[in-house]
Amino acid sequence: MESMKSSVKNRREIYDPKSVSWMNLLRNYNKTKKVYDVDPYAEVYQFRDNVYAILTDNLDGGYGSWIFLVNGPEKSMLIDTGWGLGNLKGLAEQLSGGQPLIVVNTHNHMDHAYGNCQFDKVYCHKYSVPYLKMQNPEMWDYVLDGQGSGKWVEFDEKDLIPFKPYEIAGCEDHHIFNLGGDYDVELIWLAGHTAGGCGFLDKKNRILFCGDAFISMRIGISAPLMMNSKGGPHWLKTGAMIEKPHAEFATIRAFRDQAAELVKRLDEFDTIFPGHFILDLNSRVVRHTVDALNEIVADPDDFDYEEKRFEGTVTRFKMVRELGVIAYLESTVGNP
Repeated sequence: MESMKSSVKNRREIYDPKSVSWMNLLRNYNKTKKVYDVDPYAEVYQFRDNVYAILTDNLDGGYGSWIFLVNGPEKSMLIDTGWGLGNLKGLAEQLSGGQPLIVVNTHNHMDHAYGNCQFDKVYCHKYSVPYLKMQNPEMWDYVLDGQGSGKWVEFDEKDLIPFKPYEIAGCEDHHIFNLGGDYDVELIWLAGHTAGGCGFLDKKNRILFCGDAFISMRIGISAPLMMNSKGGPHWLKTGAMIEKPHAEFATIRAFRDQAAELVKRLDEFDTIFPGHFILDLNSRVVRHTVDALNEIVADPDDFDYEEKRFEGTVTRFKMVRELGVIAYLESTVGNP
């Protein structure tokens, strides 16, 4: 790895202008931005005295993913691991000052969890476990061009850390991680985007690291089926589509139920750090999201616009005040 040479060759989606503008301002003018020699594929920002945000490219042409490092008095927590491009482990060890590292996933998607194999043990919500177990040495084939680089993002294929098995520790909702003394971080289940999606509540900083549950661009509710890597970015080696494990929790209703519980705890955190785009979102967007979800549950046809997307599938979009949109299929609303 010589320099930060990763660059997107072809954007595959159109993003919310305010989110892109925020990211451009951050990357061009934030004075805490730093690129470390140990991992030149990552940009590091410091948003609190003990909180680092690590920005990496999405290797399938997306705008970028956030990874977070929280330093406690005795231990550090790495929240998500990105695509596995570059030496994230070395970077995390440098930012943590060599403290013991607790590695966690907000959910199982490739842009948040493919870097897991750089570590010996990763914690997640228990419903993410069967998905993480599907990871294998071929899981990056989807983004490689067969000539030593990527299809959508230019990088040196040799800088992808090879797959190796690691321990996956599934946790119950409200599991507490202690970073030393009275510094606790709580896992909070946030179904919807994925069945095992979750956030991590840093009670000292009053921050909820929420993965893709609340983001300023588009909150996507997963489809009930998935296919192999020939038809989409998944780890399955068979050609058939299969039902996702715990698919009943990857729905609008499941998301509404969990988000409604989170509303009851808005006095415990002030801000949200999502897995993409704008950070430091005001926690009130959780309430606004629940309002929009309730409207969808009451009438799935109450959407603001729709688009034909992958393979002719019609995706519906519902706007969320002060945030972005919820994207869902009629089939992902869920049963009463």
